[in-house]
Amino acid sequence: MNREEREGRRDSLVAEMLQKDQLESSGRARRLIASRVLKPESDDEFRVLVKHKMSVTAVALSEDDLRGFSSSKDGTILHWDVESGKHEKYVWPNEDVLVSHFAKPPKNSKFKRSKNVLALAVSSDGRYLATGGLDRHVHLWDTRTREHIQAFHGHRGPVSCLAFRQRTSQLFSGSFDRTIKLWNVEDRTHMENLFGHQSEVLTIDCLHKERLLTVGRDRTMRLWKVPEESQLVFRAPASSLECCCFINDSEFLSGSDDGSIELWNLLKKKPAHIIKNAHSLPSSPNEHLPKVSNECLPNGDHTGGSSTSVQSWVSSVAVCRGSDLAASGAANGVIRLWAIANDDDKFMKPLFAYSLIGFANSLSFSKSGRFLLAGVGQEPRLGRWGRVHGARNGVAVHSIRLSE
Repeated sequence: MNREEREGRRDSLVAEMLQKDQLESSGRARRLIASRVLKPESDDEFRVLVKHKMSVTAVALSEDDLRGFSSSKDGTILHWDVESGKHEKYVWPNEDVLVSHFAKPPKNSKFKRSKNVLALAVSSDGRYLATGGLDRHVHLWDTRTREHIQAFHGHRGPVSCLAFRQRTSQLFSGSFDRTIKLWNVEDRTHMENLFGHQSEVLTIDCLHKERLLTVGRDRTMRLWKVPEESQLVFRAPASSLECCCFINDSEFLSGSDDGSIELWNLLKKKPAHIIKNAHSLPSSPNEHLPKVSNECLPNGDHTGGSSTSVQSWVSSVAVCRGSDLAASGAANGVIRLWAIANDDDKFMKPLFAYSLIGFANSLSFSKSGRFLLAGVGQEPRLGRWGRVHGARNGVAVHSIRLSE
């Protein structure tokens, strides 16, 4: 095979991959994974991959699924190997270095800068890690050296959520100041502000297109069409939305504080399907859990802590990219897997429940759908209004067995 043939073959493979991604993101083609998920065995369970001292607030995977990133309330940022769990820590520079990287100094010099991290995101090329938290800045890190590169200032409230637009250098940040900002991490510039939410922005998600999905405490979910400078507003019937994610460019999921999960599409301003009490509290400690031996489970103590309605809030949702497999988490002791219907009947059906003690503050599927990561904490991501004493702060992983 000569050089021209090799280059032609490479170009055709790239074109085929781009076409496949476009079909999956548009919803015209969807990988059928949910029907292949096998029933978990008695010894299938979450195992703690990486430990944190305080509640984990966010987890993210690199594009190749080999590396993971996690953050916690004490400001710890870890970079780890998915197979072994071997991790390396990102070291925060001193205040003088942060200011030289364009961070604004604290208004009151008597107080130190808060290192509490609420959100993180990794770029598609794996070069950049973005973090945000209580100090109102978006911090940019080099994943190769684990060094701090830049601090983006401009938000007037805590940075609560972050998302890179896939395969670009565009980064979106949402804040308690009700705004969303667009940054270019290559040029280190601020590009645009998005206004519309009437209260704190809680969650953000983005795919290939210049479209953005957000949820705020104003009980709305908004789909932003950035080039057109327009937005579509969706309202849940009788609850406050807590989290959201894209299924594809025209369908998306949300989770609510009443324990419901909603399936949406662009054609309706109301949910196409609602699953009520998706994470209702069990009447007995082990009601939702698979039957296992009496040995201690590695992901936490099932009897610790008190049960409150806060524990049934759906705190995180995730979709395996380009597929019909979804997951949701709360603090009621289980992570649930769901199958998204592929026909005109817009609905979801439950698959299996995996036991996990603590607040599931963040979820992330591998691209293959063969494992699920959960960022777990004794406390919820954005507050301290609940506590599960038996939980182990850290990143937990659960393998998903698929039929061939």
